[in-house]
Amino acid sequence: MMRPNITLLFFHHLRQTSSSFLFTISKPHFFLFFFFFISSSSSSASLRHACDPKTLTNATFLRSDQLTVLISGFSTSRLPLLRSLASSYASSPSVAAVLILWFNPHTPSQTLSKALDLPSSSSAAAPISLISHPSSSLNARFLPRRQIRTRAVAVCDDDIDLPPPSLEFAFKIWRSDQARLVGFFARSHDLDLDRRSWIYTVHPDRFSMVLTKFMILGTRYLHRYSCAPEYREMRAVVDRMRNCEDILMNFLVAHEAGVGPTLVGARRKVRDWGDLRNDDDDDDDKKNSSGGGSENVGSVGISKRVGHMERRGECIREFHRGLGRMPLRYSYGKVIEGLGEQGLCEKEGKLVLCDE
Repeated sequence: MMRPNITLLFFHHLRQTSSSFLFTISKPHFFLFFFFFISSSSSSASLRHACDPKTLTNATFLRSDQLTVLISGFSTSRLPLLRSLASSYASSPSVAAVLILWFNPHTPSQTLSKALDLPSSSSAAAPISLISHPSSSLNARFLPRRQIRTRAVAVCDDDIDLPPPSLEFAFKIWRSDQARLVGFFARSHDLDLDRRSWIYTVHPDRFSMVLTKFMILGTRYLHRYSCAPEYREMRAVVDRMRNCEDILMNFLVAHEAGVGPTLVGARRKVRDWGDLRNDDDDDDDKKNSSGGGSENVGSVGISKRVGHMERRGECIREFHRGLGRMPLRYSYGKVIEGLGEQGLCEKEGKLVLCDE
């Protein structure tokens, strides 16, 4: 594989419109061009800017034929894997841009810039950018960023190796019903009758949430999540728990669209490097939260903490209380890659073969 020659380094300009520095790699004709946007703004100022209607791209100008990939990263031990995944996503014809969202403010910029010495295999590959945040708030995964020029985004972790054809298939499924969340990893809520409270669980035959291990959603939901005042207290729960931003997004979509998520099955195995067994059927989900450069790739996720499932159950109860109702809706079955037109359709609350 050819490696690009780094021929030019531009310090483009400084400005106060972001709480992060933006490090962009574009790859025309096997060259790299670097643009730095550096600011000292606070995270609250960044949120105000992101929610300013004047900064939002008119929805009519957003592309519908491609999506933007948002990869969250924290642990330096995962940088080599993140580098590989970003390059893989950028090579997909369905991807307009890849944004790496870095949530470890203590990582030296030199470490990050070295990690983004990315190989280029095609002059048509999508640009890759690194956005370094001054805090580790998980709510920032869903900021409505000005760099997003597509109607859909794929929000994913830095340890999920998804084959490009599976990404393209999932995007096709999302385009057929753009109100829904689409993902490869499902979980469920349930009512514990003994305790009379909501819990977070896994069901063998139904689900009500998809995880941000890999989730495709409409860009419009980013603004609702980050800016709508009715979700302010619930965003505070995410910050307090340092968890559950994916659960809140599932609540939001179910509350506003009145639909459950769609689960997609990949033709090739989706490798979850955050699972020490490399098994995508792990009974818990991983997030980037803590860890140093000496730790193994599979040992740095939020879900490795004791009591993780219980905390996520607490989040469900808090969000239920905040909305005053339980909006989550169960879905059944999955859309299998390779069936072509013999996809699954929802009938009477269940997914069945469309020709039945």
